Amino acid sequence: MSIEIVEYNGTKYAEIIWATEKVEKTTFFSPADSSFQFGLLAHNAGFVEPPHFHKPVERTISDLQQMFVVQRGVVVVDLYSDEGDLLREIEMHAGDAIVLIHGVHAIRVLEDMQCISVKQGPYLGEAEDKVFVEVKK
Repeated sequence: MSIEIVEYNGTKYAEIIWATEKVEKTTFFSPADSSFQFGLLAHNAGFVEPPHFHKPVERTISDLQQMFVVQRGVVVVDLYSDEGDLLREIEMHAGDAIVLIHGVHAIRVLEDMQCISVKQGPYLGEAEDKVFVEVKK
């Protein structure tokens, strides 16, 4: 499976695009109403997109999603339910991408890694960004 959605009790926790996914044209996998759009851009050689900018539209976003793309190394993303139960251990390698949509998550680095990380801004500092929680062992 090259695209994977991790859900629990009807709530979407994450979307994963595995490095093996291939698309013929630009495809977004997130629902249009999601505050974070996650997909793949693909065009044939010779394609030229005209110069453009994106319209400034005021948006109200109450969730904070995070995406990362593994560039090198191996990292495991642990996803937890709202009750602190471990739902999934997702081992990611170079080229794999994940958007963390809901719930508690943690990462464990198995091999020295580097990821591109994207989160909605503005960044308000760690005290406003992260809530550390106890999870079940």
